[in-house]
Amino acid sequence: MTTATDPAEALRPPGRARRLATPPPPVPRPRRRGAELALLVCAVAVIAYGYAAVGYATSGALPADLATHVGGLAALALVAHVVVRLRAPCADPVLLPVALLLNGLGLVLIHRLDQGTPGDRAAPAQLLWSTVGVALFAGVLVFLRDHRDLRPRAGNYAFTALCLMAAPILFPAVNGARIWIRIGGLSLQPSEFAKVLLAIFFAAYLAANRHALTFTSGPRIRRLLLPPRRVLGPIVAVWGISLVLLILERDIGASLLFFSLFVAMLYVATGRFGWLAVGLLLAAAGAAAVGALEPHVHTRVEDWLSPFRAIEEGHGPGQLAQSLFAFAAGGALGAGLGQGHSLLIGFAGKSDFILATAGEELGIAGLTALFLLYAIFVARGYRTAISIGEPFGALLAAGLAAIITLQVVVIAGGVLGLIPLTGMVTPFLAQGGSSVVTNWVIVALLVRLSDEARTPKEEPRPATATAPAPSEPQPEPGTRPDSAPAPAAAPVANDAARAAAPPPAADGAP
Repeated sequence: MTTATDPAEALRPPGRARRLATPPPPVPRPRRRGAELALLVCAVAVIAYGYAAVGYATSGALPADLATHVGGLAALALVAHVVVRLRAPCADPVLLPVALLLNGLGLVLIHRLDQGTPGDRAAPAQLLWSTVGVALFAGVLVFLRDHRDLRPRAGNYAFTALCLMAAPILFPAVNGARIWIRIGGLSLQPSEFAKVLLAIFFAAYLAANRHALTFTSGPRIRRLLLPPRRVLGPIVAVWGISLVLLILERDIGASLLFFSLFVAMLYVATGRFGWLAVGLLLAAAGAAAVGALEPHVHTRVEDWLSPFRAIEEGHGPGQLAQSLFAFAAGGALGAGLGQGHSLLIGFAGKSDFILATAGEELGIAGLTALFLLYAIFVARGYRTAISIGEPFGALLAAGLAAIITLQVVVIAGGVLGLIPLTGMVTPFLAQGGSSVVTNWVIVALLVRLSDEARTPKEEPRPATATAPAPSEPQPEPGTRPDSAPAPAAAPVANDAARAAAPPPAADGAP
């Protein structure tokens, strides 16, 4: 029996019709792990140069522990890279190198300050805490396969965060604030861990209730549309918790961070400027009330308004005045690593005021480079939030990036005398085990989220398949006949064969 064929179909290569009916596979995005490794090598090289420069400036020779510090940091970088390559192969290649470079530059600055305080060497302890942070970074990537696994336990995270924030009330105050838990020789700042847990809770809450928090009508203040009264509960509750925390613990930094984080994530979830307006009004009201009533906070506000008052009264410059002097001495290019006098700031030089050391010894150029590194890290976090395409993940990435943004802005503003000092530490850069460990957890979560955002998604197949043409070519030689698609009924070549064909079966016949 012969069949009529179309000459054009006869010239088509076998199997082409089936290939055209199948949608093309998604174009894989480059994983860029090689670029990440190259950036890590550059980061370690910059850190090694910083250690060498400090040694030559302070003692005229290379530091004796140069190989130990740089080798240890290089080993941490290699371990982190291997974990990312195995567990998050499509992650953003910039997050890890930038975090490592900031952490390493912080170690260099702390090591430089150690040279002036032989009895208080903080760089070895900071390297140890960095090791713990990288270990937690690896643990998060290994055990957290999907960021959505965090969402069902958001309530537990919120309860844990509240307990952590309340715990320092039971311990004595340190430098006027109750923000530390001291057990023996170990000290922890629980608010650093609470900020990550609260970011997870806020992301879960706002992802589930963002439509209820979106308002189209409400009271107006001139042209400003405010949220309706019935949806003001969450923001008022967070405002109240922040205010109580500020009063009981005198922790300006944590109170400002938690409240600002919630307002920022509210704006990301709803896109309503009214939330920002309400947040600013509540923050201003709380700050004015506590600043007038709480002596510790009131003193910081007075120091901010009159940083040179102590000099005029004959008591010598305070920490803020010394910080401003350090920035002025640094100028555009800085005095050089190891050649400044930022030790005059006092005990806070390695924590609250480490940016003053960077400004004096690296100048405005070096300080700008540090801020650009933070900007790159934060921009990558916001880029992940835009690309992930899932509400909880997008809000979580935006919240984690907002934590770094708020800390850097508030700390830089306090050290430069633009806003009152808050007591927070610069992420990755300043001395503080709780801070560096928590920041590495933030990096791990952003790496996990960026891996999800950058992983190629398979395109959905069409809902209905197109029927093959009547002249579908026969299977290629060597293929099984039963695996080929069933051909459509071909036209019969002659009338005799048509007459010989059996009649079609009736409906319901086997």
